[in-house]
Amino acid sequence: MESSKFTEIDEEFKCENCGKTVSKLGYSCRNHCPYCLYSKHLDKNPGDRAEDCHGILKPIGLEINSKKGYVIVFECQKCGAIRKNKAAKDDDMQKIIELSSKVI
Repeated sequence: MESSKFTEIDEEFKCENCGKTVSKLGYSCRNHCPYCLYSKHLDKNPGDRAEDCHGILKPIGLEINSKKGYVIVFECQKCGAIRKNKAAKDDDMQKIIELSSKVI
């Protein structure tokens, strides 16, 4: 049986883009800032903190998934990697709407 590639880490952090303190999500793992939607390139697999890049992940678009709902598409400003993460319930809906014009 293969082990899961998902490590659950839900911790408070300070957003490196907007500077706001981001609280724990509480029902899953917090991956990005709910205020500006930026993230940080830390993981190879969710929660493993094994990525060496540590660049800033800029939200560049949105996918709409029938099972996951809104999925934010990020591009790393350091290495160019593309990453995706499900939007959180407390994300700034105006920012989600702005990204929706960039549906991928």
